[in-house]
Amino acid sequence: MAVSATIPSYGNSTLFRNPINDFKKSPYRAPIFRFKLFPKKIKARHAQNSVFESTDIPLPTFPFEEYMIRKAEQVNKALDEAVVLQPPVKIHKAMRYSLLAGGKRVRPLLCIASCELVGGDESWAMPAACALEMIHTMSLIHDDLPFLDNDERRRSKPASHEVFGESTAILAGDALLSLALEHVAVNIAGVSPDRVVRAIAEMCSAIGVEGLVGGEFVDIASEGKDVSLRELEYIHVHKTAKLLEAAVVCGAVIGGGNAIEVERVRNYARCIGLLFQVVDDILDVTKSSEELGKTAGKDLASGKATYPKLMGIENAKSFAGELLGQAIEELAYFEASKAAPLYFLANYIASRQN
Repeated sequence: MAVSATIPSYGNSTLFRNPINDFKKSPYRAPIFRFKLFPKKIKARHAQNSVFESTDIPLPTFPFEEYMIRKAEQVNKALDEAVVLQPPVKIHKAMRYSLLAGGKRVRPLLCIASCELVGGDESWAMPAACALEMIHTMSLIHDDLPFLDNDERRRSKPASHEVFGESTAILAGDALLSLALEHVAVNIAGVSPDRVVRAIAEMCSAIGVEGLVGGEFVDIASEGKDVSLRELEYIHVHKTAKLLEAAVVCGAVIGGGNAIEVERVRNYARCIGLLFQVVDDILDVTKSSEELGKTAGKDLASGKATYPKLMGIENAKSFAGELLGQAIEELAYFEASKAAPLYFLANYIASRQN
């Protein structure tokens, strides 16, 4: 069977034909651009043993590794300063344990890169970047709990509930979520209040039933059941992609992007958000627990639907390549030198190994 008959194209994918949120009331709303399916397979570059087989996408010259290390260090410093160890000590230890446990810091970097793309300053975006990492960490703490995904390890360390107990882990996640929104409201400087409010609204949309919670709920309810590709897309658009979308859009809004710029980066983010999950599904069945830093093969063991399970690994890889190509095409609207971090972050998401 041809790949195009197996893999949902951009013409019929609900991700693009019927966007997650109808931003009718947003001053940043612009026409949703129609997406086309690429006639060629588009694959990642600069990655050994990636989920792709070859190198087809030319990227601008950019010292990406240096950029990523520098930005991640700045984010880590800001996170360390945002959650200080104070009474009650145990809950703050639990918050810091998970928040400062490492990780790729993809969401903060996307936020900062998007802000700088439209002419903003890193300092404007840093509070939102930290908030997004707090929200992401909250989701990981809760996701690992025995009554959800029941995972004992996260980022190559024991999960929060294994170290501090389930009740403390739940409360640590709750505390990080509330601190995230407070951190944005209190600490963003040099940005108009209406843009701050819009950024917070974008984050809240990504967290609730129209985002992470909704996706997680449907994911749990679907365990052990037959799930269609359309239903699987719904789960991952909400559970994973929405927060990545919020990271990019918040950065553009805070940076002063106009309606077209915000919508372009939103479309980019929808592609890389789903791409992130497709790659995650592939890695779950092709890598070891040691390589992933978490338990490998859990989705298959728990009867969850995944892209490799529904499509096969090769078709899932092809779908990931198409998503990467469409994300990069959205960036063609911007000056290549300014968009370089987002080009490489999309490629990094596609070619990551854990």
